[in-house]
Amino acid sequence: MRSKSFIFIAGFLLVAVVLGGALYAYDDARANKISPGVSVGGVPIGGLTPAEAKAKLQREIMAPLQRPIVVHRHGHTWKLSAQRAHIRANLNATVDEALARSRQGDIFSRAWRSIRNERLDANLEPNVEYSGRAVAHLVKKVSTAVDRDPRDATVTLNGAGLRDTPSEDGVQVKALKLRREIKAAITSPTAPRSFAAHARSLSPTVSTEDVLKKYGTVIIVNRSAFQLSLYKNLKLAQTYPIAVGMVGLETPAGQYAIANKAVNPAWHVPNSAWAGDLAGKVIPPDDPGNPIKARWMGIYAGAGIHGTTEDGSIGSAASHGCIRMHIPDVIDLYDRVQVGDPIYIL
Repeated sequence: MRSKSFIFIAGFLLVAVVLGGALYAYDDARANKISPGVSVGGVPIGGLTPAEAKAKLQREIMAPLQRPIVVHRHGHTWKLSAQRAHIRANLNATVDEALARSRQGDIFSRAWRSIRNERLDANLEPNVEYSGRAVAHLVKKVSTAVDRDPRDATVTLNGAGLRDTPSEDGVQVKALKLRREIKAAITSPTAPRSFAAHARSLSPTVSTEDVLKKYGTVIIVNRSAFQLSLYKNLKLAQTYPIAVGMVGLETPAGQYAIANKAVNPAWHVPNSAWAGDLAGKVIPPDDPGNPIKARWMGIYAGAGIHGTTEDGSIGSAASHGCIRMHIPDVIDLYDRVQVGDPIYIL
């Protein structure tokens, strides 16, 4: 009996040794191959040796990454080459990790996984490096070329009349978005490497609409030219001949607004020496001695725009500070302006 037991045990050990050796040989034969289901950056490398995997990754990952990044906008193009971006990847380390994943577990679990043809389903990301400074430089180049500050609308008033500059929207590249897009594309062999630079519109502080509201109606008085110009919506609408204040009683220069309006007004004579006995009196509208005819548009300190029957004074410095107009002209002007409209006397 003892002899039979010994033979049985010896036989069992022999079978175990043989099977163990076969299992070891089986596992060792696969020690230099990556398990099925392992991929790097979406590129399958299962069943390959490390050398074969490196060659495949070089073709399918690194080669596409050598294509330049291209940013375009409105016919302009900016490029970032792989050389300038310093794109590089440690494929050796990535393949070593893939092989280590394949060798996880003990000899029995690896053999069982292989016999059952189980896949690891492990997708490793390649360790691709690049120069962040080069990306920032590209974004700055695009922004410098595209960005434009908004321009406020302006109005300039001088002896030549009214000159306006319309507002213009500004443009600003969405730099953060562009940087994210470049970073996402620069390390991906499958991502598009050409895309548009998106930008946002910047509104001016003062728009053309704002200026039109403020300067919808403007009167400019050019004393030296004896001319009153009416502007509507920043465009010259009408020009009228006028008389202005004589020497010593000049029509006051400056920026004012129409303070009040009246049809066939009474004349409130100012308390001035030139008024003589009439100073401080009120002359009725129908009084022949009332020089304010037809219409009145008050400006400043008793001065204003009015009609006159002294048509011969038009085109000269003849008044006591007011702006005289032919009666048909002052009636026409009166109906085209409102209290509060600006008037510039130059």
